[in-house]
Amino acid sequence: MRIKVCGITRSEDAHRAAELGVDALGFVLWPHSPRAIALDTARAIIASLPPLVTPVGVFVDPSTEEIARARDAGLQVAQVHGSAPTVPPGMPLLQAVHLAVDGVGIVPAVPDGVPVLVDAHDPARRGGTGRTVDWAHVRRIAAGRPVVLAGGLTAGNVATAIRLARPYGVDVSSGVEQEPGVKDHDKLAAFVAAVRAEA
Repeated sequence: MRIKVCGITRSEDAHRAAELGVDALGFVLWPHSPRAIALDTARAIIASLPPLVTPVGVFVDPSTEEIARARDAGLQVAQVHGSAPTVPPGMPLLQAVHLAVDGVGIVPAVPDGVPVLVDAHDPARRGGTGRTVDWAHVRRIAAGRPVVLAGGLTAGNVATAIRLARPYGVDVSSGVEQEPGVKDHDKLAAFVAAVRAEA
């Protein structure tokens, strides 16, 4: 089970997550987020990370050029909320989606085989809301493509979420925070332990 911690703004949080064995770290490059980080700051944190920790750029309606600049700064995956441009070479796409009201599909529609991050729908905040999604619905989606499950996950509910949704990975942000962009290291350790105990 892959673990991604999103909304990294501080080096000490990135390094604690890496010490705990987290697989990926999300850096929000959308300036309207309370967890936004400047690209130069993200670059410095990424340069100090140990190997095998994947830095993920989190974008909202980005241009191809914006993603290319992030790639050149060391980001290795583009997590896109909203419309996805042509992703530049060497930058895999993780498309953020929300569950359709019909209880079957996802919005926006994504070609088969493209990995998706399923989060609670919020047209203003675009993630980090602390709200959960229908995990049984996610399981149907995860049966046909790689799914990273986000939305309101905490150490207290992530094991149940994994059992019900059967995702490829889980993504946490607000569930391990003291405040937006500042991680609580005890909550972070408890979250990782809960995932490892279940997966």
